Amino acid sequence: MVAYTYAFSGFAVPDIDAARTFYRDVVGLDVTDAMMGQLSIDLPGGGWVLVYPKPDHEPAVYTMLNLEVDDIETAVDELAGRGVEFQRYAGMDQDARGIARGIATGQGPDIAWFTDPAGNIIAVLQNPPGDGA
Repeated sequence: MVAYTYAFSGFAVPDIDAARTFYRDVVGLDVTDAMMGQLSIDLPGGGWVLVYPKPDHEPAVYTMLNLEVDDIETAVDELAGRGVEFQRYAGMDQDARGIARGIATGQGPDIAWFTDPAGNIIAVLQNPPGDGA
């Protein structure tokens, strides 16, 4: 069996400066410049993500980053106040804020989606109490 010593994730964006500003000033994550024009985003809980420039980038068509919160209404309102526009998806029952309610129905977390300046999909979500995720 392979003995992995460390793991991290990464994703591409076409504009590192726009990504730095968005993830630091809008989303509120710790962002630092890394080598070769890349960014490092420290995630709550100890993980991190490498963000690298790719001029011919095409946005992910799936949620590529999930940010768990204790209070989704507050998180959505704060992000909207910083200019975030929440996505609407056909077939998803979303409220006026763009939140799909899963906790009340037992169908998973309450979740809302938005995109970064590169079009990558991000979710802010609140897990059911006692979920431990």
